[in-house]
Amino acid sequence: MSRPAYTQSGGSRRRAFVDTIGLDNFGGRWFNGGMFKTATIIGNGGMGSVCSMLLCENGIATTMWGHDAAELAKIAAAKENVIFLPGYPLPEALNYQADDAADLSGAELVVSAVPCQFLRSVWGRLKTHVPAGVPIVSITKGIEISTLLRPTQIITEILGENHPLATLSGPNIADELAKHLPATATVASNDAALAQQIQQAFNTPMFRVYTNDDCAGVELAGAMKNVIAIAAGVIDGIGAGDNAKAALITRGLAEIQRLGVALGANEKTFTGLSGLGDLFTTCVSPKGRNRSFGEHMGKGMSVNAAIASTKCVVEGVPTCGGIVALAAQHNVEMPITEAIYSIINGEKTVKEAIADLMTRELKAE
Repeated sequence: MSRPAYTQSGGSRRRAFVDTIGLDNFGGRWFNGGMFKTATIIGNGGMGSVCSMLLCENGIATTMWGHDAAELAKIAAAKENVIFLPGYPLPEALNYQADDAADLSGAELVVSAVPCQFLRSVWGRLKTHVPAGVPIVSITKGIEISTLLRPTQIITEILGENHPLATLSGPNIADELAKHLPATATVASNDAALAQQIQQAFNTPMFRVYTNDDCAGVELAGAMKNVIAIAAGVIDGIGAGDNAKAALITRGLAEIQRLGVALGANEKTFTGLSGLGDLFTTCVSPKGRNRSFGEHMGKGMSVNAAIASTKCVVEGVPTCGGIVALAAQHNVEMPITEAIYSIINGEKTVKEAIADLMTRELKAE
């Protein structure tokens, strides 16, 4: 199979990496997109832009859709996502389309890159234009607050059962991927063949993709880690130190596992890339919007002001309420999540919430 041309951005770096390790075609494992020849990305945020880079690199004809035609036109004119991922050129081969029908026509793979709380309205708008049976891979992380559904469940509820579904998730900071720094992710689906095809579509020498059959676990891990990341930011904001953050990540993972297993997920998923890997990255990276939001609150900023300080959606804020509701339904103890929920809703101050956590009844780990 012939290799797709390198993109101008980062091509020399990838070439050097391949030459250095002495595997000109990675042992023959360059898939060039598997069976997919065309793809449509629904959403023009930072991760949607990164997905366009990966798919175009693998020779897949890719089109980006945005709900705001003027916003999308600005990105197309600059050939750069000047709004959500500034400083990184988008692929020359990438197409842009704001027309709903034209955007989805002929798509062999659809990437859903819409914030969770907007999924229902976006897919409701696009429903009549989605080709019958086209596979959809979601990169959305969150829980719909009004229904407590996961992203793929929302899509299924709107489009019906005739679309194969998968989710792609992992420790993926958008601008690091745009720089072509080494990274990994997991694609999960109940359909093993579909997971392998999407794995092939996204896998590149700098982005290694693994498969998993636990779609629920991967989605739940991606949603819940954003709440723990807010807590990590609070710790940074008050200067509580590395000991406190290590404890937070460890105990936060225990909360995530408890609820995930109660909801039918595989416990092992939460110690994998989409679980512990994503949790660690989100809690320590200064670029994560959920961690940054928590840091602003830790420094005394109000919830509304902290939200306004970022251009992007802080998914952990609405997700937190959904996780608390799910935990209550399944009688799962989640003290850290509940503490963040109480801060966000003005029921406790940061100092009060931390004091309550530290003085809980002593117990075995």
